[in-house]
Amino acid sequence: MDNSIRRGSLEMVAAMLISGTIGWFVLVSGQPVLDVVFWRCVFGAGTLLLVCAVLGFLRPGILTRASFALAVLSGVAIVGNWVLLFGSYSRASIAIGTAVYNVQPFMLVGLAAVFLGEKLSVPKLFWLGVSFAGMLAIVSAHGSGQGSGEDYLPGIALALGAAFLYAVAALIIKRLSGTPPHLIALIQVSTGILLLAPFANTGGLPGTAGALASLVTLGIVHTGLMYVLLYGAIQKLPTALTGALSFIYPIAAIFVDWFAFGHRLSALQWLGVAAILLAAAGMQQGWWWRASGKLHATSDK
Repeated sequence: MDNSIRRGSLEMVAAMLISGTIGWFVLVSGQPVLDVVFWRCVFGAGTLLLVCAVLGFLRPGILTRASFALAVLSGVAIVGNWVLLFGSYSRASIAIGTAVYNVQPFMLVGLAAVFLGEKLSVPKLFWLGVSFAGMLAIVSAHGSGQGSGEDYLPGIALALGAAFLYAVAALIIKRLSGTPPHLIALIQVSTGILLLAPFANTGGLPGTAGALASLVTLGIVHTGLMYVLLYGAIQKLPTALTGALSFIYPIAAIFVDWFAFGHRLSALQWLGVAAILLAAAGMQQGWWWRASGKLHATSDK
């Protein structure tokens, strides 16, 4: 294996494992969702500012006014995405919230078809159907086991909203090709600070060491470090391998939820999760059937 690919794979695995523990830190912090996202943006901005300064991304001329405006707009979507996703954790659980959140590739396909004129091929429609079936399985688990709480369906709705906002952000970022991704991330979290300052408790950090440590970790590790690892990996890896390794994130989140909080999925929920992840993998990797009936990767992804 090429050294660059080996290093990129390690960076991607580390980034996805870090992402898989986000829900644990959000819930352990014990803070309101708006406060969690605000302080994540604050500590994340400090970390990314340092990274951008070291990499030389703060010099004039890197961003045009149009690029800056698009980055700010994507920041609004990303911050809204965090608020909704974090809100889903305490309602539908980390595992279910993360699984439902992984329908975002299909929302991106739909948005790209509407706004960019990209075609909806038969393979994409098929995997969309599989994902939708998985969603129905998760929703129909309401009233049994982990899906028995009154907040279960609202939690799923929040995760769907988060997925939609992420797809919107991804669509905007497509227009920012050539802009350093670390700089985009810095603008996004800085936008989050300005957006949430009027609503979050900005009077001071939590008094308990555990809550404070959780917020600092979410900002420095889950935002600053994770972005550096993720973007470093994306620059080194083929798209197919990046997509394959990205599924470590939901799997890690499911097991973290299981071990940390004892949330065990019902058989129907497991079936729904598996269908969503299979569909997302199939679409990202371009899986489809040959005339002979054998599954293979197509060029239409």
